[in-house]
Amino acid sequence: MSERLYFNDMYGRKFNGRIESKDGNKIFLDKTLFYPSSGGQPNDTGIIKSKDRLYNVIDVYKEGEDIVHVLDNADGLEINDLIHGEINWDRRYIHMRYHTAVHIIDGVVDNDYNGQGLLTGGQIYNDRARVDFSFDAIDKELIGKIIESANKIVERGLNVFQREITGDEALKIPGLARTEPGRELIRKLDQVRIIEIDNFDFQADGGTHVANTREVGKIVMQKIENKGKGHKRLTFTID
Repeated sequence: MSERLYFNDMYGRKFNGRIESKDGNKIFLDKTLFYPSSGGQPNDTGIIKSKDRLYNVIDVYKEGEDIVHVLDNADGLEINDLIHGEINWDRRYIHMRYHTAVHIIDGVVDNDYNGQGLLTGGQIYNDRARVDFSFDAIDKELIGKIIESANKIVERGLNVFQREITGDEALKIPGLARTEPGRELIRKLDQVRIIEIDNFDFQADGGTHVANTREVGKIVMQKIENKGKGHKRLTFTID
């Protein structure tokens, strides 16, 4: 199983590692900064250098407890080869900004509208993100108020950090996982990683985030779609 360097070094861009196994153009490393597609956050891309050759990392995903690095080709690479990896930082950083924005919106909903509804999902892209709301009654005006409150949190410049607690501790914290699949996952974990926005929000999360809410930029509403009674999908961008 690869050591997940991105958990504790979300701003890391370069690392050295070793190839533990290989399957065609797929390699498995002893450690990695490359984030695999997970939880609505897309995978990293970048390059790997080994034996004076350069390989493009075009996809990264999880396979059980392993992380699969898909290369444009893996000719010449062998097990136990040492590698140097570099992630595409611009791609990673925009994902970090969007991911934190999703948490801020979710935090506003949980703090201010807990009795009315909740945020049920989200997906991050390179140029936008979307979140899904499930409320008894919700319209463009209410979503606008949520975004306005979210931008106030951005402007406050709150610190964002990660920490770990035990699975037993996590199950005792209301709202730590706000969906049943999330709660089910916590029940299976000995250690749970928490992303906390200082004095505002904390959630169980396995993604990467900025260190301060001000790095997110302004959240801008782009499109609202109806997904049935009381269900809306918001697409937003960040400036």
